[in-house]
Amino acid sequence: MSSERKEPTSSPQGTHPEAAGQREQQPGRSPWSRRFPWIFGIALVIVGIAALGYYFIYGQYHIKTKDAYVQGDLIRVAPQVSGTVTEIAADETQYVREGAPLVRLDPTDNDVALARAEASLAETVREVAHLFDMERQAQAAVARQEAEEKLAARTLQRDRSIARAGAVSRLRIDQDQTADRNLQAGLREARAQLASAHSAVSGTDPTTHPQVLLAEANLRAAWLARQRAAVLAPVSGYIVRRTVQLGEQVGPGTEMLAIAPLESVWVDANFKETQLSKLRIGQPVSLTADLYGRRYRFHGRVLGLAGGTGEALAVLPPENASGNWIKIVQRLPVRIGLDPRELRDHPLFLGLSMDVDVDVHDTNGASLTKTPAWPAALRTNVYASRDAGAEPLIRRIVNESLGRSPPTVPRTARATP
Repeated sequence: MSSERKEPTSSPQGTHPEAAGQREQQPGRSPWSRRFPWIFGIALVIVGIAALGYYFIYGQYHIKTKDAYVQGDLIRVAPQVSGTVTEIAADETQYVREGAPLVRLDPTDNDVALARAEASLAETVREVAHLFDMERQAQAAVARQEAEEKLAARTLQRDRSIARAGAVSRLRIDQDQTADRNLQAGLREARAQLASAHSAVSGTDPTTHPQVLLAEANLRAAWLARQRAAVLAPVSGYIVRRTVQLGEQVGPGTEMLAIAPLESVWVDANFKETQLSKLRIGQPVSLTADLYGRRYRFHGRVLGLAGGTGEALAVLPPENASGNWIKIVQRLPVRIGLDPRELRDHPLFLGLSMDVDVDVHDTNGASLTKTPAWPAALRTNVYASRDAGAEPLIRRIVNESLGRSPPTVPRTARATP
């Protein structure tokens, strides 16, 4: 039986068939894997160029911070006199206008003090008028003593002239001399009394005497105390805090309410010390609030830089002279004023956070200035005319006490302010 011998078949490349089959089973490298490093490198270059362009065109001229908060005046209202609270006319979240009554105190004690001051003024005017009467009496006494002394001197001279003829005795001459000396002493006493009475009223009249002016000042003080029983709003704004209660006994310095005039708020932005080199007063500022989001942008300007960092101006500043010292980048408060028209349309509240962007293209201004960058924001005239009604009352009492016709003004001593 013959056997057939089979020759091994060779692959076209002259390799082993099994190796060729394994090579055909391996996946080949895709074109994307070969291009990815180039694409990634080009993207990095583009991003770098964009970042450099952003910095040179925009970034180096803008300083930003998120550490900024809305600040404003907080007017703490306290009474000027002591008393018991009988009425509260405003509460938290309500708007009050300047001069509106906020709290009223019991005026009974002040009414009594005012009545006492009125009586004291009337009595003082009468006493001063009596002083002027005493001066006139002293003048009359001096004139009478002068006349009597002149008469006694002539009598003594006449008696001495006829005494040489023996018509008058020596005893009569002695009596005339004694009477003349007594009248001279009386004249000196009358002149001293006149000088004393004159010194009490010299250079004045019954309406300008110091005692009358003192009594008038006491009456004005009592009038003011009566008017101050009504506590008025010093400025227009919103009540943000009320601590007073009905029936509470309050006194000067007791905080009863707090008013925030929200139309005059500002922003305190705390910039790092490494950001301050380009900040100048007057630079424009763009701000956004979390309250309104990015859809509304406020505009303002830099008003000034604080004179110290937050830590340096704290109640308990840190002590760095110790062994365990770590350098911390400090922040300096920068005040930023806002556009009042924008505040009217989009009001801000105290304590809200803000994002601040300062445009530092113009660095020609100053970081510090001795001239205020903005005028005084708040002023009140509520207390300026509270004693206006006291003057007619004083004039009426003075005229009535002097017997003059009273002026045509009503009695307003106890009128409610």
